Amino acid sequence: MKRLKLVILLFSIITISVKAQYVSRPDTIYKHRLRTTVITGGALYGATMTTLWYLWYNDYAHTRFHWINDNAEWMHLDKIGHITTVYVSSGYMYEALRWSGVDNTKATLYGALTGWGFMASVEFLDGLSAEWGASWGDIIANTTGAALFVSQQLLWKEQRIRLKFSYSPSPYAQYRPDLLGSNHWQRSIKDYNGQTYWLSTNISSFITTNSKFPKWLNVAVGYGGKGMLGAYSNPPEYNGKPLPEFNRVQQYYLSLDVDWTRIKSNSVILKTIFKVLSFVKLPFPALEYNKEDGLVGHWMFF
Repeated sequence: MKRLKLVILLFSIITISVKAQYVSRPDTIYKHRLRTTVITGGALYGATMTTLWYLWYNDYAHTRFHWINDNAEWMHLDKIGHITTVYVSSGYMYEALRWSGVDNTKATLYGALTGWGFMASVEFLDGLSAEWGASWGDIIANTTGAALFVSQQLLWKEQRIRLKFSYSPSPYAQYRPDLLGSNHWQRSIKDYNGQTYWLSTNISSFITTNSKFPKWLNVAVGYGGKGMLGAYSNPPEYNGKPLPEFNRVQQYYLSLDVDWTRIKSNSVILKTIFKVLSFVKLPFPALEYNKEDGLVGHWMFF
């Protein structure tokens, strides 16, 4: 569900943007803050699910709950998107709970459970829709995203390896505006050809504390795809007009990145912005490898 992933991230950003800073005594429960977090989270959850039902699911026929196997869609980019969405959402809820004074372990588990549960609700709606269906692949992907967040937070009390997202307009959306989007906003959500998902690792956190290696500098490996005009294969025509033939090609990237949360600042506003942007891959030079073009260099890639 491409629209859903952005909606979840949007509501998560709204939540964390007003709660980004830790309290001075983070393990002391602040009841009024916790109450605000719970009420805000519940209201956003209800509003999001209601909006999705009336603006998305309500337009399609409903069936008995059923399962589908969609693991091969979009060369697995959809599943990586699920992993990233739950990972990022878990982190935002964790931040909100820490702002409320909840200790690290509980905030980690509750934050991940909230992110996973949110996506599970959507999976349930998928299962009732004739257009889609609940997917075990999605559930496994959602669980993987939550597990990646939980394992790092419990082991290191920080996220040394972050999942991130970037988008650049692709030339393919123009051929299937119904599926890939008819404007830039829709394409940023729907067009998997323009999306890249990154595993961004903070090097300084794995070396000695006395190292002069920049604490904010990351190394990132990315995965994307191109040539996709359909979820599983490319149709020969659209609206009665023949479509160009494109090879469906997997793309692998190596680049640098910035861990926004490790940039020191005394500004509460900047710290909040840095936390909100923690899932965004910063443009940097990159190396790409794919079977069609071999090794390709990008002087700047986003």
